[in-house]
Amino acid sequence: MFDRILGQGPAIETLARALRAARVHHAYRFEGPSGVGKERAAFALAQSLVCTTGGALGCGRCSACLRAVRLADDDPAVPLHPDVVLLGRGLYPAAALGTASRETTGIGVEQIRRLVLARIGFSPHEGRALVFIVRDADELTQQAANALLKTLEEPPQRTHFVLLTSRPNRLLDTIRSRTLPVRFGPLPDAVVARILEEQGKSTEHAESAEGSAETALALADEDAARARAEFVRGALEATTAPTLDAAVVFAQTRPNERGDLRQNLLALSQHLAHEARERLGVDDARAATAARRYALVTETLDAVERNAQPGLALEAMIARFRNA
Repeated sequence: MFDRILGQGPAIETLARALRAARVHHAYRFEGPSGVGKERAAFALAQSLVCTTGGALGCGRCSACLRAVRLADDDPAVPLHPDVVLLGRGLYPAAALGTASRETTGIGVEQIRRLVLARIGFSPHEGRALVFIVRDADELTQQAANALLKTLEEPPQRTHFVLLTSRPNRLLDTIRSRTLPVRFGPLPDAVVARILEEQGKSTEHAESAEGSAETALALADEDAARARAEFVRGALEATTAPTLDAAVVFAQTRPNERGDLRQNLLALSQHLAHEARERLGVDDARAATAARRYALVTETLDAVERNAQPGLALEAMIARFRNA
């Protein structure tokens, strides 16, 4: 379990020490870049807490351990173990939350009410522990975060929360003050290369992935690479089109999934950074334009991660490109 999490020795040792001493904190905040093992570590912690046959660190083989990490085949794709509860943006269908639509812009208050508050007063189904894992916890809406505060401060015995975030500064101060941070760093290039090899992928993108296995695997995916190249080409064509109508068309034809959009915007920023470096000293005006557009992409990424509507964010970015 924990031994399968690569490149995060200090974080894993912190968790292992707490488990061995039977002093596991009631609310952790796993923070660090995307794709470095935070979620895998959270599930390993959950396995250890619900394990029925192993030692302090769990066995990884009993029914409880296996069900803690196996996700349902049907929607929602959540753990089969009833005492391991996963929360996240867009994870649950509207019918499960009693809402008009699936929560796609943030983790709404209904997830907290129905999956946490309605459950928190009862003992774990199987008697060991109850573990809530919140994926991308910085996407909690303010109402949802406020609804969670009291429970985070004083949860019942044998109840644990693990909040995962790559943007801890976007969590409410009150959420941060009620959670114990465990920091995960970027993975060494050698570890990223090893993960790529294990997945049968080329290691050529290991160094450019900035320590993220998630980014490296996305870069190594041929279909995703073609989609990113098409995004970059479409953005540049819309920028040089005679009218702004092309920007509207470009924005409306892009997928709205934030994870995919983030990868596309990162590809565009890398293209512009490369152009700025290549043109410097040869065509300084063009280099300066590329640098300004790079800054605009960074701002757009930030806006999207703050839950801006993707289509509008892209349309505004292209409009600003044209004036850069």
